[in-house]
Amino acid sequence: MPIRVKLRSMEFKLVEKKKDMIKLEIADPDDTLIYPLIHELLQDKNVVEARYVTGHPQLDKPVLFVEVKEGKPQAALKKAAKALSNQFLEARQLIEKQLP
Repeated sequence: MPIRVKLRSMEFKLVEKKKDMIKLEIADPDDTLIYPLIHELLQDKNVVEARYVTGHPQLDKPVLFVEVKEGKPQAALKKAAKALSNQFLEARQLIEKQLP
């Protein structure tokens, strides 16, 4: 049974899982989140590949591939999401401080 995670309007569905790789199908993707997430994944020395494939807009759902050389790909994805979340939190705090 596939695992689904919903994030606002985006929904992640785990469609393939191996020891060192996961493949997630994304319904209603938000590129403003996906591309920074991929960038953050690629900063991780254990991530071999982080790739986002959109395919045909009317026939395919976009897919995110994450492959690691050590550890679990799910852990790398969670780590990247947390780092991204922290960056947005810091930006929000800076804006709130400078623009009361």
